[in-house]
Amino acid sequence: MESSNCSRDELISRLVDSVKEISGFCSSKGFFGKIQGDLVRRITLLSPFFEELIDLSVELIDEQITGFEAMRIALDSSLELFRSVNGGSKLLQIFHRGSVMQKFHDVTAEIEAALSQIPYDKFEVSEEVREQVQLLQFQFKRAKERRDEFDEQLRHDLAMVETVMDPDPKTLKRLSQELQLSTIDELKKESHAIHEYFLSYDGDPDHCFERMSSLLKKLVDSATMERSEPDTSSTGSKIIPRHRSPVIPEYFRCPISLELMKDPVIVSTGQTYERSSIQKWLDAGHKTCPKSQETLLHSGLTPNYVLKSLIALWCESNGIELPQNQGSYRTTKQGGGSSSSDCDRAFVLSLLEKLANGTMEQQRAAAGELRLLAKRNADNRVCIAEAGAIPLLVELLSSPDPRTQEHSVTALLNLSINEGNKGAIVDAGAITDIVEVLKNGSMEARENAAATLFSLSVIDENKVAIGAAGAIQALISLLEEGTRRGKKDAATAIFNLCIYQGNKSRAVKGGIVVPLTRLLKDAGGGMVDEALAILAILSTNQEGKTAIAEAETIPVLVEIIRTGSPRNRENAAAILWYLCIGNMERLNVAREVGADIALKELTENGTDRAKRKAGSLLELIQQIEGVAVSTVP
Repeated sequence: MESSNCSRDELISRLVDSVKEISGFCSSKGFFGKIQGDLVRRITLLSPFFEELIDLSVELIDEQITGFEAMRIALDSSLELFRSVNGGSKLLQIFHRGSVMQKFHDVTAEIEAALSQIPYDKFEVSEEVREQVQLLQFQFKRAKERRDEFDEQLRHDLAMVETVMDPDPKTLKRLSQELQLSTIDELKKESHAIHEYFLSYDGDPDHCFERMSSLLKKLVDSATMERSEPDTSSTGSKIIPRHRSPVIPEYFRCPISLELMKDPVIVSTGQTYERSSIQKWLDAGHKTCPKSQETLLHSGLTPNYVLKSLIALWCESNGIELPQNQGSYRTTKQGGGSSSSDCDRAFVLSLLEKLANGTMEQQRAAAGELRLLAKRNADNRVCIAEAGAIPLLVELLSSPDPRTQEHSVTALLNLSINEGNKGAIVDAGAITDIVEVLKNGSMEARENAAATLFSLSVIDENKVAIGAAGAIQALISLLEEGTRRGKKDAATAIFNLCIYQGNKSRAVKGGIVVPLTRLLKDAGGGMVDEALAILAILSTNQEGKTAIAEAETIPVLVEIIRTGSPRNRENAAAILWYLCIGNMERLNVAREVGADIALKELTENGTDRAKRKAGSLLELIQQIEGVAVSTVP
């Protein structure tokens, strides 16, 4: 019997782990981004229920096991789908979009069926969690009954780009952004994904390969065109290298020789190289991948036919013969410093050398240069990260030089704008060091550290790690001590972090309610909106409700309901509702300061949510007024 209970405990723990892993797919974008995002958000909201079951040491009986086991299978199916959608060829998915959307529908139905078998009302979980699960069950049921329509704009753009020989650049750019195939890194991954697909393809790949290669070639041309600078100074036949020579896409270059590849091959780590270059590397006795430094499982080389085809198409469209020997197409740094519009990899690598081995002055200057480069454009952010800058910048967060520290944390902030870089920054162990800067850095460094934490906290699992690293208390300090900009950065980060239930308790225990109340009362300070938004999210937590009420905020909330902006009136009404529901003492305080008049006006002129909260509060106030009248002798 003991082993049976153990396996049942493990079952709920596995559900928690699955939800945590699924939450990592929340920030995915693209043509399935909305469908996936909605599903991920619903699944993530199951986490408090499973966690409370573990905290309560619930022992499942036989008839309860069925539903949880069904949920385990459903979440495993969800994970498999998310990995497939986020890891495979995007072009393949768009060509088979109907079947992919059907899989999302099937998984939604599977989870709804499992949830209906779980008797959540039989467990002694908190009322808030029980209501949340009940709402989720309704949402899953509604989602199961609804069929998502494919984006008509995307359908139109895809048809135009496929059928027209020379599609409109705006349409092509819009399609590349929607497919998330507009950057060097994205197109390189897509090329590899297509190659992997055709290696395992059982049927005749000719038609499908031709269709995917043709579309990918147009996307490559579009990206190449954007990265090159047009020449407007000459219409003659003279070649001006900076303007007229086509910029070779980075993923067409061999990582070893940096030259255009003529015979690309794939090694066991998945990296692609020019055959002759990697063969020399292997012949010299090396056992690792030159780019990733991973140990090679074997020395076999697999031809990358997809990439070879794309290179041939690119060369043909640009009037270039495939290279017979290397050395013809190396690009050089244009201009001086960081003024080149394209990210110059050699220049970036020289900056990284200074970060790693330079004097303190050189490190400060290099970090400042990377900060500016990363701020300039999206390509730079990709290029800098791919060159390996992130671990070096994280290391410099501990620099004794305040200015170097400021540059480093701000460079990481700018790099984190790129969704792919967020994970790399966290994987480099940055969170603890950023929190340390937030606690002890200069004011500018602290403000930018707060903004960086906000950027990283967009990914749900990072909310947990950032809260656990002690960021909440440091953000509260910045909220009290910072400049107006610093206070806003701190407030934005705190709000986002408190979406995670565990961070609400950390914020309340950290004493956040008192400074928020001060900001709420200071109408000229410009922080009323932020303070109300945070209080609204904290008021859904029992500790938060108690702390907010003890801070004597009810009169202030009533005044905001009476005179505030529509959004602030809505938040104030929501906070007041959470404070007063089930608490006659607080309800009487609200009535005594004139809440009924303000709420009555809100039911007529507020937002929909504000009207609902105001109407509910008015009913409660009228009930206690009725009781008061009936008790008069």
